[in-house]
Amino acid sequence: MQRRRFLGLTTAGVAAVAATPGLTACGGSGSDGDVTLKMVAADYGDSTANSSQKYWDRLVRAFEAKHRGIKVDVKVYSWTDVDRRVADMVKKGQAPDIAQIGAYADYAAQGMLYRADEMLSIPTQAGFIASIAHAGEVRRVQYGVPFVASARLLFYNKKLFDQAGISSAPTSWDELKETAELLRSSGVKIPYGLPLGPEECQAETMMWMLSGGGGYTDTNGSYTIDSTQNIKTFEWLRDELVGAGLTGPGSPARTNRQDTFDAFTRGEVGMLNGHPTLMQQAAGHGISYGTAPLPGRKGKAESTMGVADWAMAFKQNGHREEIGTFLDFVYSDKNVLAFADEYDLLPVTTSVEQTMRDDREHKRLWQFLDELESAEFYPADKTSWAEVSKLIKEKIGSTVAKGGDPASVLGQIQREADALENAGA
Repeated sequence: MQRRRFLGLTTAGVAAVAATPGLTACGGSGSDGDVTLKMVAADYGDSTANSSQKYWDRLVRAFEAKHRGIKVDVKVYSWTDVDRRVADMVKKGQAPDIAQIGAYADYAAQGMLYRADEMLSIPTQAGFIASIAHAGEVRRVQYGVPFVASARLLFYNKKLFDQAGISSAPTSWDELKETAELLRSSGVKIPYGLPLGPEECQAETMMWMLSGGGGYTDTNGSYTIDSTQNIKTFEWLRDELVGAGLTGPGSPARTNRQDTFDAFTRGEVGMLNGHPTLMQQAAGHGISYGTAPLPGRKGKAESTMGVADWAMAFKQNGHREEIGTFLDFVYSDKNVLAFADEYDLLPVTTSVEQTMRDDREHKRLWQFLDELESAEFYPADKTSWAEVSKLIKEKIGSTVAKGGDPASVLGQIQREADALENAGA
């Protein structure tokens, strides 16, 4: 997402990567003299059947058929591992030519990446949705190339709502709590799914901050993690949702996003925040669902979270022209639309966005496209964001536990974030 992100934007040891044939040197030429590009990408599927590896394998076959001098080796890893994989490869001096992951700014700051204008054709550069492309800039220079986008909405199980006598989605926090209480009274196992486990809790955190009138940063880009609004938000979650037993039997701090999504597709969750891919997963399991804007403290949240996941190209192996040729192919309308369709995600190019708005087959995505227009993104342009995100994953779950202290935890994250900023992380 993200986001940074619009979507959302998670990813088995470096030794395994190094042992994989062809990965001992990330780049170079094949035995026939062709250039072989090495790419690491994130998996947007939720099973082997719809793994993103299948998409990339098809795309690479089509690309290589048209570009005889360039071969591409794409390895796909889960979102819980992919960022770490790339970081470990870079640390070992084995950077891939292309990485499609969640953050780019720290690599850009170290001078490791090609600028977008060094590799992409002018039509490709001009085709990105402007707001998303700008989110890929560091000091007004674009290094992060948006790959796919999403926005977040409230999902709810229509069958469970009907059984509990609930006629519409909540629009405020008070209504959210009342709805969750009705769901619990009707026997719903998890009235509201609150995933604050390490997989992607930085997204759930941001959504709640935004709906409470806060956020990660202010208009100047300074961190505001321990703002009064954010502290009050997590106090409300601790006392009114978790403490009231409305988030199910498990601990939110140990509940990952996919755990909650899986429970939703089993019909065990009444409400949760989700991105477009959940629509496909829910429909595939026969779940009748609805979507609505995020509830806010006093009414509809002023903005939701948007996420953009990023493609970036490393200079290490010197394959600038070949990388550009491949990425121009990746960002053709046909391929952008194919990937967005595969996972019910939002496109990052204006032409494909318009195609979706003009086609009623994509009507299910229109509300997400509308929300995207006012969405807030992760501060992915900050070189400290990757480390701050890790801190959030480690600590945020404790704020909503019994006896949790949001002010103390958010204050600690704020201090460490400020230190990273001051150190030029």
